[in-house]
Amino acid sequence: MLARPAPCESVNLPILDAGCGTGGFLARLAGSYPSRAVFGLDIDPYACARAAAKSARPVCAGSLDDLPFADGAFAAIFSADVLCHRGVNERRALGQFHRCLVEDGWLILNLPAYRWMLSRHDAAVHNVRRYTAKGLRSLLKAVGFRPVYVSHWNAILFPLMVITRKLFHGAVSDVKLHFRPIDVLCRAATDIETALLRAGVKFPFGGSVIAVAAKGGAADD
Repeated sequence: MLARPAPCESVNLPILDAGCGTGGFLARLAGSYPSRAVFGLDIDPYACARAAAKSARPVCAGSLDDLPFADGAFAAIFSADVLCHRGVNERRALGQFHRCLVEDGWLILNLPAYRWMLSRHDAAVHNVRRYTAKGLRSLLKAVGFRPVYVSHWNAILFPLMVITRKLFHGAVSDVKLHFRPIDVLCRAATDIETALLRAGVKFPFGGSVIAVAAKGGAADD
């Protein structure tokens, strides 16, 4: 997942990957912040065990709707493609993120875009919600966050996503290993967009939405 800006470097508090799955992104976070305590949380105990082994960081089993952490425990919370799950109450989970963040702490979200894009892929990965940049910004404000940066992304690959998910039908997710040339091209497209996002560019459309928000203050975005 993409992130901007760096989370609360002046605050010596841990970082949480909320909904860490089997730990791929958690391991990246641990590598990016080697001097900072980094924790993971997932509702699946098996995923927690895998994530702990992969990242060499502590991981606990728990729900986003009832985070087992103290108020103001974290400098930053990352959450990738979890608020959209059918087992998550999005407003309650955002309220829990707000409670567990230190004042001026950062929340970084990545979520799938556009309700009309709901497809067999979403059913396979238990997604029941998709978002727009405008809608996510409003949702964050309603819970008490200050949106700093909200944008669609995955714009280059978006036409391919529409074709594969809306014109072809099946019962499983299309997230899988692809032939190496296809994988290389997709990674190149993602790398280009990552560089543009980090430079502050906002995309008017795309298959995903990324949001950076702070606890407290007036909205910048």
